[in-house]
Amino acid sequence: MLPNDPLRRVLYIDLAKRSFHIEDRPELFAEGLGGTGVAIRLLAEECPEGAHPLGPENPIILAVGPLVGLYPLASKTVAMFKSPHTGNLGESHAGGRSAIAIRMAGYGAIVIRGRSAAPIYLVIHDNDVLFRDASALWGMRSSYTVGSVLRRREKGSGYRTIMRIGRAGEQQVTYASVITETYRHFGRLGLGAVFGSKRLKALVVAGKRALPVTDRRQYRKTYDALFKGATESELMQKYHELGTAINVTPLDAIGGLPTRNLQSGRFEAAETISGEYLAEHYLGRRVACAHCPVACIHLAALRTAYPNDPYFFKTDMLGYDHEPIFAAGSLLGLGEAPGMLRVMDETEVQGLDVMSAGVALAWATEALEKGLISLEETDGVALAFGEPEGYLQAIRRITSQPTAFYRALARGVEHAASIYGGSDFALAFGGNEMPGYHTGPACHLG
Repeated sequence: MLPNDPLRRVLYIDLAKRSFHIEDRPELFAEGLGGTGVAIRLLAEECPEGAHPLGPENPIILAVGPLVGLYPLASKTVAMFKSPHTGNLGESHAGGRSAIAIRMAGYGAIVIRGRSAAPIYLVIHDNDVLFRDASALWGMRSSYTVGSVLRRREKGSGYRTIMRIGRAGEQQVTYASVITETYRHFGRLGLGAVFGSKRLKALVVAGKRALPVTDRRQYRKTYDALFKGATESELMQKYHELGTAINVTPLDAIGGLPTRNLQSGRFEAAETISGEYLAEHYLGRRVACAHCPVACIHLAALRTAYPNDPYFFKTDMLGYDHEPIFAAGSLLGLGEAPGMLRVMDETEVQGLDVMSAGVALAWATEALEKGLISLEETDGVALAFGEPEGYLQAIRRITSQPTAFYRALARGVEHAASIYGGSDFALAFGGNEMPGYHTGPACHLG
């Protein structure tokens, strides 16, 4: 670590006391490489044995590594917490502007403790932390609206990050995500539920600092070599052109694309949800995480006609990657891009992890087909592979939880199957729903 590098600073925030302090912790960053090593050490310090994942004693740790803010591609923040979804380690990584904002605000890590008595959101500007009332934001239907309000209210446009939860986080769905910059997420394992349990609606971080380097000429040479390697590499070029959605077609070809709750590894409609098809027919923009020149984020432009007026359309920009395509597409038998994109969008509105939500809905569909559950459990929602409308209704019910069935599904597919049966087709490992690759048992063991 270089002298005067703010990476060594750790910001501690107590939500219950509405207080904060900063500690100089160079040893954390000297003992291991990267934000992950720092975060796991801080979690070991802060999370007591036997802590309830949704209790005030479960901390939220956010950390970045020493290359963030200095070199291209280093653009991720790691979050560590005790997972409410598995009861085990919760680790989630997100891009966007989160890592750069934390680094430029002058921190290597942020520790959030306790629980607020009322809904709040935090604003971190350099050495100051503001505790803002979030009562008006709590309960808003759409996570998009929350982000829009915060962008207007808080300064720092262009160099700040806005992390927020949707209704699923407020309701402590155990696979709720934290959304950052609209199109990136701390997904998997329920960080959104931990935010909700602390009544923390959002976290805004901004700062403008200069980071120290010892040899400017050598630094520039190294930076340019990394930038050239990232932008001219054929490997990176495919992610710029098509994104991770490029994986759909080859996975389908080898029988590794999970389809209809893994009843098959091939999908007859794979072509019309592939990266190539989406790029040709729906691609609206490519965007990049801060300090990453690859720009692998692909946004689909979905036009929807207003009711009773065929000449007026609303255009939504929706982020897509391989994992959302598998979870909201092939796994649910949805082979038409508009329906698949609408299902992705609704998971975003609610603030759910799309992978866990897709696996849960696929299991529920097969359970309904096999008579393990009925329309009484699903609150009258007829779930069927290939039919998006039922899935849109069910996603909203996972958040609102009108029946015992949806309350069980809000805790994950493994938990729901333990109550209603069908564990043999509940696609989870250690309580966490499967990712979008089925290339053999070793894939899942890995």
